[in-house]
Amino acid sequence: MVPQLPGIAQAEVQRRSSKQHNVDMQEELLPLFPLQVVLFPRTALPLHIFEERYKQMIADVQRGHTEFGVVLAGEKGIVNTGCTATVEKILKKYPDGRMDLITLGRRRFEIILLNDEKPYLRGAVEYFDDETTDPIPPEVRKRVIESYNDLRALEDSEPVHEPELSDPQLSFQLAQVVPDLDFRQILLATRSEADRMRRLAEFFPSYNSRQRQIQHARAVAPTNGHAKGSVGA
Repeated sequence: MVPQLPGIAQAEVQRRSSKQHNVDMQEELLPLFPLQVVLFPRTALPLHIFEERYKQMIADVQRGHTEFGVVLAGEKGIVNTGCTATVEKILKKYPDGRMDLITLGRRRFEIILLNDEKPYLRGAVEYFDDETTDPIPPEVRKRVIESYNDLRALEDSEPVHEPELSDPQLSFQLAQVVPDLDFRQILLATRSEADRMRRLAEFFPSYNSRQRQIQHARAVAPTNGHAKGSVGA
């Protein structure tokens, strides 16, 4: 039985045309890797491969020098928008066939049809890119970068790699630090860099504020302090 995409009738998915603006139809089936992850183009994703079906998938991908698709998996199935990845480096191979990999996000896609003839899921997909090139207001870009730097300093954590500020889709680079999978999925599906940057400009302030409150609570907990009220007020 072919799995269904949540919220999308299979017949409707099959009817979707590949003649949409800025869309490229994938001729061959794309291997799909459902994960609790939203991958962005040109961002790194470390993976530990341990299931037999995904060992086979990675072997097939490496043999054909092809991409595979990373799609967000939930309780009701997988979403229909994902991002392809390529294997950039094999960090370690274990005697039982498990592998530690570094992969890199490449292209966004929408799933048109699912296929389960192999042990792992595959799909017919349409690739897409941004449809608008509206300029990003300088104040929005500045606010997002400042908020990103504030969050990095607050969490004292290092991303897999530093953001490339010259990337024309900078939003994907900066959104690496965002843990909210639903919000990341919205960004992935948004076909305008200006819209993504505006969403990040709205997201970061409240998120950063919550993170400050969490850190404050952790700091005062050992001394039996109180964590009520706004931090820094």
